[in-house]
Amino acid sequence: MITARARRGRLLLAAAVALLAVTILASLMIGARGVAPAVVLEAFLHPDPDSADHIVILTQRVPRTVIGVLAGAALALAGTLMQGLTRNPLADPGLLGINAGASVAVLGAITIWGITAPSGFVWFAFAGAAVAAVIVAVIGTRGPDGSSPAKLALTGAAVTAGLTAVTTLVLTTSITAFDVFRYWQVGGLTVRGLDTVAVVAVPILVGAIIAFTSARGLDLLALGDDTATGLGHSVARTRALGIVATVLLCGGATSIAGPIVFVGLLVPHALRALVGGDYRWLLAIGAPAGAIVLLTADILGRVIALPGEVQAGLVVAFVGAPVLISLVLRPGKVTL
Repeated sequence: MITARARRGRLLLAAAVALLAVTILASLMIGARGVAPAVVLEAFLHPDPDSADHIVILTQRVPRTVIGVLAGAALALAGTLMQGLTRNPLADPGLLGINAGASVAVLGAITIWGITAPSGFVWFAFAGAAVAAVIVAVIGTRGPDGSSPAKLALTGAAVTAGLTAVTTLVLTTSITAFDVFRYWQVGGLTVRGLDTVAVVAVPILVGAIIAFTSARGLDLLALGDDTATGLGHSVARTRALGIVATVLLCGGATSIAGPIVFVGLLVPHALRALVGGDYRWLLAIGAPAGAIVLLTADILGRVIALPGEVQAGLVVAFVGAPVLISLVLRPGKVTL
């Protein structure tokens, strides 16, 4: 028998998928050069190399739309995982030092190896994110009492602070590094092609699969470590899998879109008001919802400062900062 919550979840999932389809179409249509839906369809079915509209759609808007879908979904899933693993309602993927680790690695690629193309940053950003998360996980699980939400959060904050200091030091001593790095640091969906997306698509997909299979474990963790253990669940295994999934998801998203903040914080909170704390639905609906948020931010960034653009990372941060402040000021409204 299907419960009322399950029916609501299915309806919301269907609505999210439909809205994502509309958002994808809007992303292909809207910009400094607007095109009609019929032109978008024609560009896919009968591409004309002499058509300026077709060139814009296929070479510019398709890559940034694909990046927006992948990065938005990955960040939303990673944020949901982090809030579940740490039982911290204000956690986001940056809690494990992932963004800071990716930033240091990108700076190393610029200053040491002289890499200036965004496609060259991908593996460095991914590796830096992974190394930072591993360091946090290893330190945060040491000690006689093993891992705990507080230890992971504090360790992540300490590692993030240290890596941020390194980033600031390099940027203040190298003008070349600053000029190249700032375009990646702001967070956006431009200047990257589908070849770059292909590099991280598989890790993101693997991370998503691990995240979905961890839903039951996250539900049990929400009851507390002792209760979850008493029910026969391995808390350490769930946390380990969750950290691996977060690294794959957020590392992949950060490497192709830069360190975009707040998507992983906003989406889970918005969904909890609709579907409650069931992580099966939070993750399932969160993936298309995260893609919708990031794509919508990118679309807004294209039109609010014509003829120029505002990067999606700035738009998301502009909206997310007030939301975070409201969460801090109203802790009684935040539940896991």
